Amino acid sequence: MRNISLQRLVVAVLVILAVLVAWYRPLQDVANAPVGAGLKRALVSFASARALNAVISVIQGTEFSIEPIGVGVTLTPGQILDPVNDLIEEFSTVMLVASVAFGVQKMLLAIGAHTAISAAVTCIALIWAVLYYLQRAPSWLSRVLVVLLMVRFAIPVATVGSDWVFQHFLAEDYDKSQAALDVSSGELNKRVPVMPQSSPSPPAPSEEKGLIERLKDRARAIVTLPSIDLPAIKKSVESIPERVLKLIVVFLMQTIIVPIILLWALYKAVFAVVQQSRPPQLRAPAAGGIQ
Repeated sequence: MRNISLQRLVVAVLVILAVLVAWYRPLQDVANAPVGAGLKRALVSFASARALNAVISVIQGTEFSIEPIGVGVTLTPGQILDPVNDLIEEFSTVMLVASVAFGVQKMLLAIGAHTAISAAVTCIALIWAVLYYLQRAPSWLSRVLVVLLMVRFAIPVATVGSDWVFQHFLAEDYDKSQAALDVSSGELNKRVPVMPQSSPSPPAPSEEKGLIERLKDRARAIVTLPSIDLPAIKKSVESIPERVLKLIVVFLMQTIIVPIILLWALYKAVFAVVQQSRPPQLRAPAAGGIQ
């Protein structure tokens, strides 16, 4: 009997806390801050990916057409960057999805913090608590209470929890990888070949010019062609795949993996409290759900 009374007291305290926290407006600010910061990080990474993609595309598209001895030759040395550019394009897509995920979280936070949701949590929680005290809480009401508690608290808990994981385990990887990506983009931007400005058409070769003079003129034209420093470009992009993969992992952890784990844990915790608080004769089997 004493255990039952203590259990009822604990459940009553938990219900009162849930009702009070449902109306606690600073909770919205606490949850909104990390969502805004995460959205900003995702947009910064997306912009970096698009800028890097643009620079690589310019280098890839550079073609050199030369005619050393009257035979046309077209060179496209920038095509060695094609695998890296494909990875950058996929990375930009992931960053766009991450930005959308943060935007959805922000919207769900606003929905969960609406006055109607808080009022519904208050009414259902108090009614459920009274019926529980009378040992008459129906299973459908318990399900409604679980759903409302998840709608009100799931996203704030997942947001704050995922931000805690980011700050303690992922922030360093993000900062280093983002900085390295910006440095690589700047270095590649310096390697973009600058096409020589067009000069007035040289006068028609004089009939008096011999073969040697004409070959010298052609050689001067070849020397003025732009050049690509392939070793320097390779050095600039060699760390990009590793940094991109680390950034992908960071955003997947913060927007998908950690929130799903926290939502599952919160659901199990709420379900356990509601399940254990029901009278023994109304409880569902241990392996089943709320009946």
